[in-house]
Amino acid sequence: VQLQASGGGSVQAGGSLRLSCLASGSISSINVRGWYRQAPGKERELVARIGDSGTMYAESVNGRFTISRDTAGNTVSLQMSSLKPEDTAIYYCNFVSRFRNYWGQGTELTVSS
Repeated sequence: VQLQASGGGSVQAGGSLRLSCLASGSISSINVRGWYRQAPGKERELVARIGDSGTMYAESVNGRFTISRDTAGNTVSLQMSSLKPEDTAIYYCNFVSRFRNYWGQGTELTVSS
C-alpha cells in the first residue's frame, strides 16, 4: 500500500483546510485509517482515526477537525476548521492492517496568527 497525502498549505488562524490521502495497492486488509502530525521539536501524535468502531479525535482538535473516508476505503480526509497556530505541523496519513502500518509522505500545514 502506498499513500499520497495532499492539501497542506499556509492559512491564517481561524481558517480552514482539507487534507486528503489517497491509497494505492491492496487495501482489503486495512481496518483503521488516520492522521498524525509532528510539530517541530515534538513527537508525532495522533490527530484522528476512523475504523470499524467509529472515529476518535485528539482532545486538542475535537470539535474542530473531522475525519472521513470514502466508500471504497482508499481515501481518507481531514477537514480542519478554526485552525490555530499550534496546529502547525507536518501531517501524515496512516493506514493500519492487522500486520502493518503504512505511512504517507507528510503534508505541511502552517497556521499564522
